Amino acid sequence: MRRRRTVVLALVVTTLVLVTLALMPAVNRWLTKDVTVVGLDEGAAVTSAALRNVAVVAGTSTSASDVEILVDGTPRAVQPDSEGRLTLVDPALPEGPHTITARTGSAVPLLAGHEVSRRFTVDNTGPAVSVDATNAQNLRTPLTVSGKAHDAASMTVNDRPVPLAADGRFSLELSPVPATLRVSARDSAGNTTTKDVALQLQHPGMRAVHMSAAAWSSRQLREPVLQLAREGRIDTVQLDIKDESGEVGYDSAVPLARQIGATRKYYDARAAIDQLHAADLRVVGRIVAFRDPVLARASWDSGARHRVVQTADGRPWSGTYGQFAFTNYGDPDVVQYNIDLAAEAAQLGFDDILYDYVRRPEGRLDQMRTPGFTGAPEQAIVDFLSRSRAETRKHGAFLGASVFGIAADRPAPVAQDIPAISRAVDYISPMVYPSHWGPGEYGVAQPEAQPYDITAKSVSAFVAKARDGGAQVIPWLQAFSLRKSYGAAEVRAQIDASRQSGAPSFLLWNANCRYDHTGLDPK
Repeated sequence: MRRRRTVVLALVVTTLVLVTLALMPAVNRWLTKDVTVVGLDEGAAVTSAALRNVAVVAGTSTSASDVEILVDGTPRAVQPDSEGRLTLVDPALPEGPHTITARTGSAVPLLAGHEVSRRFTVDNTGPAVSVDATNAQNLRTPLTVSGKAHDAASMTVNDRPVPLAADGRFSLELSPVPATLRVSARDSAGNTTTKDVALQLQHPGMRAVHMSAAAWSSRQLREPVLQLAREGRIDTVQLDIKDESGEVGYDSAVPLARQIGATRKYYDARAAIDQLHAADLRVVGRIVAFRDPVLARASWDSGARHRVVQTADGRPWSGTYGQFAFTNYGDPDVVQYNIDLAAEAAQLGFDDILYDYVRRPEGRLDQMRTPGFTGAPEQAIVDFLSRSRAETRKHGAFLGASVFGIAADRPAPVAQDIPAISRAVDYISPMVYPSHWGPGEYGVAQPEAQPYDITAKSVSAFVAKARDGGAQVIPWLQAFSLRKSYGAAEVRAQIDASRQSGAPSFLLWNANCRYDHTGLDPK
């Protein structure tokens, strides 16, 4: 009988133990002051700013004063937010891995307290984005652009979603080819890198000669140039659109050109371009930008005098160029007029637009007035070129800027900041004519008599200045005589010096548009 009671008692005790063990977790949860972490997933990557949204929520039976919050094992000060949740007083943490822990005690001393932890990484650095250098022979065909967005989770280019490979590489096709890419990359922590990337393209290069509009209309001057092309001595013709006189060489449809009487009919633009393209030649359209007597005179006479650079006492600025010479490079009308001509020419089929006189007039700034414009002339020039490239790219044309030879080391007198300009154009064309340098420039005793030496030194200076901006250097070389007779040997010396200084392309200038073929080798 006693043995039987012992067995029964043992069974009862065992049952009570089993029931107690089974109920213990629930009892412990009921008696424990519970706490949770919200706004932060386990293993998440977050920014320091996002930590302000991380909170600890105490259970209904838990007082906030009973909650302890630790970051990386160290207690941190907390404060309640508007909803009574606990947040860190100072959420700033260094980049890298961290752990946040929230814990409370138990209502029964023998029972364990409640503890919740989250491991996370602070990341305040946006993705690094790079765009590969791009070669483009023809901007009128789609262009594939590639690059990398390191550590990015998503990306857009010009507001267009772009798929990313596992290593962050991307590739997309663009048509038309823009001047600038707005790249926005976002990582898993929420950091976003947005930047405008100038799409610096590799110009196909040229061996070109200058032709005025009137010269192209003359068979006597046009045919020798076409013969140079047939012999493979040139591959490009530079044809004037608007010249130093302010005349537009063809019957432009730009309203202001018609309004001020600037248009002429020296050549049919479409027919000339078709003829040159049929001869396998590229066509560069030259636009003399801010030296524009036609626009200046018409603007002055019509009362739109804000378009004209003036003297301090309000007369038209002349300098050495005549009474109505320079238009206001900071005036919206003047800027838009030149951009409209450039865009029209690009639409007509000109392969490049090459600006000339894209500068302020020489002279002291304190003696000049540019009505309505108070900024820096250098910035006005760069802004104008940037806007122009955006427009010409839409229609498939490269953009170049002719600059003074002195601008490499003396930019202020003409407001041509070469490093800045090199970020706004596809190429820079410095006018490094040996006859235009004084004795001793770049250490060359007699520049006009030493065409190789002065060309090598001056072109090298421009190549160095333009390198960071990405623009090529395609210099204007001298094919005319001034104090010294220039022939094949002198032209050849300049071409060789330019090539060996990092600028294998060139444009030859002769105001009379006559060129000696013996200085130009067949390709």
